[in-house]
Order: sequence, then structure tokens, then C-alpha cells
Amino acid sequence: MTVAFYSGKRRRAAATIGAVSAGLLVLSGCEKPTPLATVTVGTESVNSEAACYNDGKAIKESLVQGCLNKNTGKTVKVSLDDKIRFGVDPEIAENGWTLFISGQPAEQEPYTKTYRTIPASAFFTSQTGEAPKKANISIVETNGKKLLGIWLFTLEKK
Repeated sequence: MTVAFYSGKRRRAAATIGAVSAGLLVLSGCEKPTPLATVTVGTESVNSEAACYNDGKAIKESLVQGCLNKNTGKTVKVSLDDKIRFGVDPEIAENGWTLFISGQPAEQEPYTKTYRTIPASAFFTSQTGEAPKKANISIVETNGKKLLGIWLFTLEKK
């Protein structure tokens, strides 16, 4: 009788070890998702994973310009009098992040908080006098001069 008791315990232990091993095997095939960046206008929010990300390490310089020039960002419709809220995961804010407009840096120093608000009109000014109908915005995680991640959004004028 005691032999059957031990073999049942062993079967349960073996089944548990097998289940844990299978679970770890399945998880090892999954990639860790990139941190999220969010753009909110009024009650509409759009979030996105990074278009270019190297798991917190610097993106190769040969890939940076191609990432910044992609036109595949999620679209948010805005009016010129709207306030646009940009938010990033805390791990992005720890390093610092900055905004790029059409592939060009829009500010000198990285921002280190998780949230900021900018008027929509700031993205639709033009030196030629004619305001553009769209603005391609990149949220770029930085660490010194290195770029660690790029999140893409498109602001479209209503």
C-alpha cells in the first residue's frame, strides 16, 4: 500500500515538473514586448510598440534614418486648438525621450518624465506659409547621443 502512495506522489511530481518545463519552453519562444508610447487627443488614445527597438541597447546608426522616415505610424486626428498628450512607459523616461517631426529633432534636450502636453498648432506650422495636413511624429528614446527606440505616430489635421 505504501508503494502505491509513493508512486502516486512521484507521478504528480513528474507531471508538475513536465508542466513547468513545457511552460518555460513555450515562454522562451516569446519575445518580450517593447515598451509602449501613447498619444492622446481629447478622449482618443492611440498607443504603439516601437517601430525600431533593440531591447534597450543602441539602434545601429545605419537603421536610424530609415526608422525615422517610415510613414507607418498610427494616426490621430487633431484640430489646431487641441492639446496633444504624449506618454511613455517609465523605462523610456528613465533614459530620456525627445520628439522628432518628419525625421528631424524638434527639441534640444531629452525629456525625463512619463507625460507631457503640447498644443497641436506647434506641429502644423510651416515656414512657407501653407500649413501641412499631416505631421509625422517620432518619439525617440535616447541615452546620451545613442537612440534606443523609435515610436511612430501621424497627426492628421481634421
